[in-house]
Amino acid sequence: MSTYATNPQVTNVLDRLEEIAIIPVITIDNPAFAVPLARALVAGGLPAAEVTFRTPCAAECIARMAAEVPELLVGAGTVLDVPTTQTALEAGARFIVSPGLAEDSVAYCVDHNVPVVPGLSTPSELMRALRLGVTHVKLFPAELSGGTAALHAMGGPFPQVKFMCTGGIKPTNAPAYLAAPNVFCVGGTWVAPADVVSAGDFATVERLVREASTLIS
Repeated sequence: MSTYATNPQVTNVLDRLEEIAIIPVITIDNPAFAVPLARALVAGGLPAAEVTFRTPCAAECIARMAAEVPELLVGAGTVLDVPTTQTALEAGARFIVSPGLAEDSVAYCVDHNVPVVPGLSTPSELMRALRLGVTHVKLFPAELSGGTAALHAMGGPFPQVKFMCTGGIKPTNAPAYLAAPNVFCVGGTWVAPADVVSAGDFATVERLVREASTLIS
């Protein structure tokens, strides 16, 4: 039997994501902003970042954050395949998140004891994820996939599964998601909007992070 689900290298990161609860989802196009952004997240009280591979400099930004702000739990998002998984891990990512069930990437992470949270929206996808060895998954896009009602429905047949929820999460509905017993965290772009980040306005980022942290009960 695989020890992935009980390996401290995996569980410590997933437990930390659950403690932080609201994970800023970051799209950044300027490596020079990586470190001040990371410091703003930590100062605001949400010391985590899912840096999406939607810009060419994503790996460099992860590397700078990991090296210079070690108190930040930095991971990679929008990871679609094994090469991107490897690139993210080499840069210093501590966890991998994907929008869908990229089975080759999930298998790679399980084989190497890397925390991975694959995206899905149906019970069939969830059953495939369980066969791959993961019990922490992402409901995406959460609002369009049924929201908290879908989480409740899937909680019956899959009591062992915990969900990260992203896609349509905002301050007005984040508390309802976090109150669901099978949700371990939510992710949102509202905490560090791309336009605010690209403008280098880290005072606003820190303010938004502080406001978001008050939603955590």
